[in-house]
Amino acid sequence: MNKSNLDSITVGGGCFWCTEAIFQEIKGVQSVISGYTGGNAPGKPTYREICSGLTGHAEVVKISYDPTMITVYDLLQIFMTTHDPTTLNRQGADVGTQYRSVIYYRDDYQKKIAENILADVAPLYENPIVTEVSPLGIFYEAEDYHQDYYKNNGSQGYCQVVINPKLAKLKKLYATKIK
Repeated sequence: MNKSNLDSITVGGGCFWCTEAIFQEIKGVQSVISGYTGGNAPGKPTYREICSGLTGHAEVVKISYDPTMITVYDLLQIFMTTHDPTTLNRQGADVGTQYRSVIYYRDDYQKKIAENILADVAPLYENPIVTEVSPLGIFYEAEDYHQDYYKNNGSQGYCQVVINPKLAKLKKLYATKIK
């Protein structure tokens, strides 16, 4: 695949380890990079700074994909149904603004698709969706030990208790979109 034919979308749905593991399973996704965006700090923020909640950054993943194999709408539908978009600044035991549900768009087309997907999935939830839709700012790649976390640490307790159920849900809902 020629990298110039790829598109990308950046999303945050709680801990980036979970979100990364989901999208690494999807056909048409070429890469998933864990990182930070949406805040303000001088220079590149560190994980420790992000966890303080003081920088305003969210834990996110940048998903590079082949738009001839999967659409941004499909990716956002998967995103919105594999985390809880109704809890403000929280996913399970992970609490803080860095764990907010957010879609960062690169252009007006992605913004429109993001707004459409929020409206389309709203009936699936009892509570209102609180997912933020914002323009993408500077994306900072997370430290190396955060990349491919599930692939490298699948037997770790967090992966077993938190990520495995998300992957099971993904396989149940989107079996035809799995690699």
